[in-house]
Amino acid sequence: MKNRTALIAAPLLVLAYGVLRIADGLDGVRGPGVAWTVGHLAFLGALALFVPIFWEMRSMLGRSALATTALVGGVVGIGCAAAQFTIDIVVGFLAADHDAMSSMFTQVQAVPGVSVVVYSAGPILFYVAQLAFAGLLAGHRMVKAWVPVAVLAEIVLSAVDKDLIPVGAVLLFVSFLPLMGRRTPVARHTPAHA
Repeated sequence: MKNRTALIAAPLLVLAYGVLRIADGLDGVRGPGVAWTVGHLAFLGALALFVPIFWEMRSMLGRSALATTALVGGVVGIGCAAAQFTIDIVVGFLAADHDAMSSMFTQVQAVPGVSVVVYSAGPILFYVAQLAFAGLLAGHRMVKAWVPVAVLAEIVLSAVDKDLIPVGAVLLFVSFLPLMGRRTPVARHTPAHA
């Protein structure tokens, strides 16, 4: 895979977010502050790296309809999650303390559609795409069957308890290892008489 740097950097940025999130909550509240902002910026960076990762996975799968659907869903999910993290960063900058942040989040989420698109259903598409690509790659025997299991574990752990995001980041890195040595297959043109 050409984007080896992205395959390494994306899990590392997710790990940074998870660790900073835990550190930010040691005083009993999360945000505003440096850990809140830097952590959210790290996750935004990871989201940005998933665009070329998903794009290349689609190429590896021959740009099939399923792979294209996963790509489109993934990019939409990335956009929704990025909107959420951007709002979080802006609120963190504007709020004087955690209580002020809570009040601002209530106002933002009261805007029709924002809660569903930005904070619940929209970002889920990003995780569904991760699992879909892992399953498709395993189905085409480009990765072993354990890769989708690792991706599913990463998603479930992070959903069950956000303090497990660093563990999920390690699983994400492990799931990317088989792709780091692979080259994106080049479509071959078969002569008509063959």
